[in-house]
Amino acid sequence: MKIYLKQLHWQIFISMVIGLIIGSIIDSDSAFYSISTTLGVIFIKLLKMITIPLIFTSILTGITSISDFNQLGRIGFKTISYYMLTSLFAIIIGLGLTNILKPGNSYAHSEATKVYDYSNLNTPDSTLDIFVRMIPTNPIAAATEGDMLSIIFFTILLGIAITKLPKAHKEPLTSFFESLFQAIMNLTQMIIKLSPIGVFGLIVKTVSTSNLDLFYSIGKYMITIAIGLSIHVFIVLPMLFFILTRINPLKHFKAMSSAMATAFSTSSSSSTLPVTIKCVNENVKASKEVSGFVLPMGATINMDGTALYECAGVIFISQILGIELTITQQLIVVITALLASIGAAGIPSAGLVMIFIVTQAVGFRNEDVALIIGAMLAVDRPLDMFRTMVNVTSDSIGTAIIAHSEGEKLY
Repeated sequence: MKIYLKQLHWQIFISMVIGLIIGSIIDSDSAFYSISTTLGVIFIKLLKMITIPLIFTSILTGITSISDFNQLGRIGFKTISYYMLTSLFAIIIGLGLTNILKPGNSYAHSEATKVYDYSNLNTPDSTLDIFVRMIPTNPIAAATEGDMLSIIFFTILLGIAITKLPKAHKEPLTSFFESLFQAIMNLTQMIIKLSPIGVFGLIVKTVSTSNLDLFYSIGKYMITIAIGLSIHVFIVLPMLFFILTRINPLKHFKAMSSAMATAFSTSSSSSTLPVTIKCVNENVKASKEVSGFVLPMGATINMDGTALYECAGVIFISQILGIELTITQQLIVVITALLASIGAAGIPSAGLVMIFIVTQAVGFRNEDVALIIGAMLAVDRPLDMFRTMVNVTSDSIGTAIIAHSEGEKLY
């Protein structure tokens, strides 16, 4: 029992149950309610606090680790093309399923809908306007205002610029940003460890001020995400693998079974990387030249499961609030989810931190959004385990496809 209590996901689950019980019996005017909900507010503010530093350092270190863009060559182009393609497939699956199954519609027209300020929604004039808005006139102001697309755009350009610097100038910068990224990762993990306290406060507020329809919707949301991840990892990726290699996908799943199990249990692409490299080199038989380039980059920027989750999560939140997002607003979600997934750190629950980036991109800034995300956090652990396995599987399939295209004999 003590071992289970040390695991974060069990702590979150227990705090959720306690929050459900206490929230259903205490008065919303009581001092205990005030203290509990304040803990939830503090936790959400901490998550928001870390989003901009995390995405800035994640994307920057990911790009600068690629080396000189002029020398990326054939393998680099194939790698980036594969990662962009599979992430886009994942996002489209998440977008389609959430629009078809509508997991949040059972909670629409709630109290949250009545108080939401619709004027906050980002409504670009056209699809082209989305790309124009991505260019910040003042990157510092964009960071202050939480303009996530502009921050991501500036960070990508800065990362490319750093790779083009002479070695004497490049190395100090890459070393500094790598150290800063590690510090931000540690800070993120410290905040995520506070999840049980934050979830308790958020659940108490949710139960005290609303009915249990939200939890029914959260259950439908979990099923929707699980279906989407299953389609991507068991249908889309194997089909892509077979079309491009003409090899039975079951061979690959068997070769990568230990890495997939490790990813599922640790919920961390970064922690799984050594096992992934071992499986790809020894079982898949891909060369170290290809795996040494593709896999570390994949652990940093290829997050199919996270991209699907972020996109579907924002549509789910809009349904909970009773808001019908337009095609252009959903396009903003697609673009931001794609870019934000690049900056998602390979640590447990980092995807949930990143979802604030996508919600803010379409103008969801109201406290009800934080409340919904808090409820999503309560059930995030199994989804986090599944999407990490999807991320790692996509990385390994990409490595096999690229190695095969380079004429290597696999398996």
